[in-house]
Amino acid sequence: MSDLIADVAGRARDASTDLALATRATKDAALEAMADSLITDAVAILAANAGDVDAAQAAGVPDHMIDRLRLDQGRVEEMAQGLRDVAGLPDPVGEVVRGSTLANGLELRQIRVPFGVVGIIYEARPNVTADAAGICLKSGNAVLLRGSSSALRSNTAIIDSLRRAAASSGLPEDVVQLVPGEGHEAARSLMRARGLVDVLIPRGGAGLIRSVVEESTVPVIETGVGNCHVYVDAAADLEMALRIVLNSKTHRTSVCNSAESLLVHEAVADKFLPTVVAALQESGVLIHGDQHFAAYADVVAATDEDYAAEYLGLEMSAAVVPDIEAAIRHIRRYSSAHTDAIVTGSQSAARRFTAAVDSAAVIVNASTRFTDGGEFGFGAEIGISTQKLHARGPMGLQEMTSTKYIVTGDGQTR
Repeated sequence: MSDLIADVAGRARDASTDLALATRATKDAALEAMADSLITDAVAILAANAGDVDAAQAAGVPDHMIDRLRLDQGRVEEMAQGLRDVAGLPDPVGEVVRGSTLANGLELRQIRVPFGVVGIIYEARPNVTADAAGICLKSGNAVLLRGSSSALRSNTAIIDSLRRAAASSGLPEDVVQLVPGEGHEAARSLMRARGLVDVLIPRGGAGLIRSVVEESTVPVIETGVGNCHVYVDAAADLEMALRIVLNSKTHRTSVCNSAESLLVHEAVADKFLPTVVAALQESGVLIHGDQHFAAYADVVAATDEDYAAEYLGLEMSAAVVPDIEAAIRHIRRYSSAHTDAIVTGSQSAARRFTAAVDSAAVIVNASTRFTDGGEFGFGAEIGISTQKLHARGPMGLQEMTSTKYIVTGDGQTR
């Protein structure tokens, strides 16, 4: 572990002790102050972000990554509102998960407590900086943020703003810190800071997540990529299905809850395919399809790699399936277990799909774009976990806590 990482992690651990004792009123005041500070500092934040965007464009970074990197006044205001939303949520710290009085008279309570120090390694999405800081603060955790070098100017400006606001509210400014250094060595040191960092969360592409999971000695909560599916069932309302497919795919293509794969039951294929293909292509979507889709337009012949791909752009894999069981088998083979949706008017089909599809979120008759902490009412989110231990799905305040047992007696011995 480098001396720099040991220093910031040590300061974070000291700050986490003070934060764990902070009242909800103090934490909420800090979050409101952080939101105000982002708005006040918007000009400086946007200027820093413009430098990052210019450098990324000059380096030939793909458009979908530029979209993730770019901030504007609206996105800064959304970041601030996300902090206000978190301030308005119940404080999870101290919540009694369960309690009882044992036969021997001992009073047993299991309560929520902060992890302590949380490290987050993420790619070029500066809005994650504010979201993560807000959720960690409200849940009582100090946070070490390691963004990508392509967003360094933006993240530095945002974190400077947040730290000043935290200090003005009576909390240690070190409850939020940017991990120093630009190379992979700094990230690796954070991954090895076991004993100083309690939990590490990677948020980004498959390569980043795999690297953190494989190299870290700090416990990891694994977030996942989003190869999300929409399955149009034989009993679907096809007008509804068209709206859902278009929104799932084209509303915002560079995010993990954007649909990447379309499956259509053969019973409605002749009627639905001409409409959905025309609408997708009008929206600029390149279809990687099977022979059924190829009958209605020029498509790229789909391969196994296409069906497994997370495109993060105006591309989509597509296939016709003979029945719901084939759709479920396709999804279980290719899905990243993030979000998968069915459009159907059949309750039995919906029950079968939701029971058999093993994903963090399974949606009936709605867009995949709803798998989001804000949309679920959690406020902002740390990320979307696709693992099955501790947290699964959008990670809000409760998912950023552990528990401990408080046992109270009056002299009992065993």
